[in-house]
Amino acid sequence: MFGLETDVFILLAISLLAACAFEFVNGFHDTANAVATVIYTNSLKPTVAVVWSGICNFIGVLFGGIGVAMGIVNLLPVELLVDQNVYHSIAMVLALLISAIIWNLGTWYFGLPSSSSHTLIGSILGVGLAFSTMPESSSAAVNWDKAFETFQALLLSPLLGFSLVVILMFLIRRMVPADVKDQLFKEPKKNAPPPTWIRSILIGTSTLVSFFHGSNDGQKGVGLVMLILIGITPAYFALDIGKDPLAMQGNLARIEQSVSRIDTTRLGQVDRLRLQSTRQEIDELQVMLTGSLVDGKLPAEKRLDVRRDLLLINSNLKKLMASEEVELSKSERDAITQNLDEKQGLRRFTDYAPTWVILMIALSLGLGTMVGWRRIVVTVGEKIGKQHLTYAQGASAELVAASTIGIASALKLPVSTTHVLSSGIAGSMVANKGIKNLQGGTVRNIAAAWVLTLPVSILLSFTLYIFFRWIL
Repeated sequence: MFGLETDVFILLAISLLAACAFEFVNGFHDTANAVATVIYTNSLKPTVAVVWSGICNFIGVLFGGIGVAMGIVNLLPVELLVDQNVYHSIAMVLALLISAIIWNLGTWYFGLPSSSSHTLIGSILGVGLAFSTMPESSSAAVNWDKAFETFQALLLSPLLGFSLVVILMFLIRRMVPADVKDQLFKEPKKNAPPPTWIRSILIGTSTLVSFFHGSNDGQKGVGLVMLILIGITPAYFALDIGKDPLAMQGNLARIEQSVSRIDTTRLGQVDRLRLQSTRQEIDELQVMLTGSLVDGKLPAEKRLDVRRDLLLINSNLKKLMASEEVELSKSERDAITQNLDEKQGLRRFTDYAPTWVILMIALSLGLGTMVGWRRIVVTVGEKIGKQHLTYAQGASAELVAASTIGIASALKLPVSTTHVLSSGIAGSMVANKGIKNLQGGTVRNIAAAWVLTLPVSILLSFTLYIFFRWIL
C-alpha cells in the first residue's frame, strides 16, 4: 500500500489503529455529557440513550466540516509537519496518541470527566516542545498564535457554561408560569418518565449535545489521522491531489500583486524578512507549476515541498497583515485573505480530509459512545451536586452545552464538551440552592483532573517522543 516498506506500513497501520482507539475512548469518555441528564430524569432508558447518542455523534462528524481538524494540525510547527524522515513522523504520531490515550483511560477509570480536547492538545504541544530539542529544529516549537487561540476557547467555554446556566435558571424561575415551573423543578420520580413536553425538551437538548460533540470532538480525530497520513505518506496526502494544481497560479498572482504594494521602507527587520520569504516561496511555486507537472499533477516527491511553501506563505502573510508597520488598503487585505482561505484560496490544497478518514473517525466515535459510559455518567448525574437533577437543571445544562459547542465549531475552535457540560451541571446546582449544593470532594477531584491534564499530557508526549526518536 502506497509503495511503503514493510516496517513503515506496519507502523502506519498501528498509528491509524491508535487514532481510531483514541476516538473510541473519546466516545465512551464523553458519552456522559450527552446522556447523563436524559438517564437521570428517566427520559430515556440507558441503552436507548447511548445508542441514540452514538448515532448523533456519527452524523455530527460527517457534517461537522474540518475547520477544527486543521486547527489541531496547525498547532505544530511547519518544520515538523514537513520532516522528510518518515521515522521522525512516526515518533511524533505515536507519542501524541499514546500519551492522550493513557490519560483518557486513566481519568475514565476513576470516573473523572476530564477533557479529551485538553489531553490531545497537551500531547501535541509536548511533541512540538520535544522537537525543539532536536538538532534539525530551527524555528518555534509550537504555533503559539494558534495555541493561544485554542487556550482561550478551552478556558472560556467552562466559564460560559457555568455562568449561562445560572442565568438561564434565573430566567426560568422569573418568567415561566407557576404551574409549569413547579413541574420543571420537581425531582424525577423513580422509574417514571417526565411529562411528554419536558421529555421532548430533554431528548432534544441531549440530541444536540451529541451532534455538536461529534462535529467538534470528531474533527480532532480527523486532524490526528491527517497528521499521521501527511507525516508518513506525504506523497499521497501532503496535498489534495484531487484538485488541479494549476488553480494555484491565479491565487499566487493575486497575492503577489497585493504584496507588491507593501512599502518595504516602513518595515522592520523581522517583517522585511517575512516579506522576502513570502516572495521567494511564491516564485518557487510558480516555477514548479510551470515546469514540473506530470500529466497535470505535481510529482509525488515535490508535494511535501509545495505544502511547506503554502504553509509558510499563509503563516508569513497573516503575521504581516497583523503588523502595524504594514500599510495595505482594506481591499488589498481582503484580496490576500480570500486568496489564502480554505474555500477558494491556497489553503484548499492543504486543509482537507478524504471522505474515508471522516467515515473511519465517525464510526470509531459512534461505537465508542455506545460502551463504557456508566462510570462518568454516575459522576455527572449524582456526584457533582447534593441533590438529584431536576428537569430544569438537565435541560438548561444541555441547552447551554449544545449552543456553546455549536458556536465553537462554527468558529473552528476546539472546546471541551466535558468542561462545558460539567460546569453547566455545577451552575445549575448553585442556581438552585447556592454553592453549598455542590459536593466539594467531587468538584475538587474534577478541578484537579482539569488542572493536571495539560502538564501531564505535555510531559508524557514529550518523553515518549524523545524515546521513540531514540529507538526508531
